[in-house]
Amino acid sequence: MSVCDSQPATDFFAERKQMVEEQLAAPGRDIKNQRVLNVMATVPRHEFVPKALERFAYVDGPLPIGYGQTISQPFIVAFMTEQLDPKPTDRVLEIGTGSGYQAAVLSRLVAEVYTIEIIEPLARRAEADLKRLGYNNVKVLAGDGYQGWPDHAPFDAIIVTCAPDHIPQPLVEQLRDGGRMVIPVGALENQQLYLLQKHGMKVEQQAILPVRFVPMRRSP
Repeated sequence: MSVCDSQPATDFFAERKQMVEEQLAAPGRDIKNQRVLNVMATVPRHEFVPKALERFAYVDGPLPIGYGQTISQPFIVAFMTEQLDPKPTDRVLEIGTGSGYQAAVLSRLVAEVYTIEIIEPLARRAEADLKRLGYNNVKVLAGDGYQGWPDHAPFDAIIVTCAPDHIPQPLVEQLRDGGRMVIPVGALENQQLYLLQKHGMKVEQQAILPVRFVPMRRSP
């Protein structure tokens, strides 16, 4: 039984459908990858936000999840996922687990997701929620995402949901040849989302969207 099959039919189904139609696939947003749209329509975002904010789970914006962190706007999750171009056989590394929502979305599109969160209470909560909801191909690590997860490298794709001031070299090294990385870079008021593609020793990068993410935290 899939996660979406285990959810009651009336459990925010209409809100998810409206989110996809009006926030993701609508003109001006133009998310076109049907696999991504299908997953966004089924993953229960309301399960990854604080209970008091559940009724706002499908609005067009980020929401606080505690510890100064947020769950990203649905469009940003879909956009970054589409840019990552996930394949069913991929092994993906995520930096910045947060609520676990992005990892849940990826888990339905790829073979394995490895996700790192530096704030341990968030990592443990996300791990528990992902397990509770049946996302069994996601592994969570509480640690410094700047260093990546070398024990499971190389990765087919890497997605970063917090903004460093430069592209971390350990992540580049852990990306396989031919792999893709989506990462926001820059100071809070001047961030760009970049798409990186690795070809041997060469890394091509392209700025694809102005964004605003929480800064990447580092271990002392």
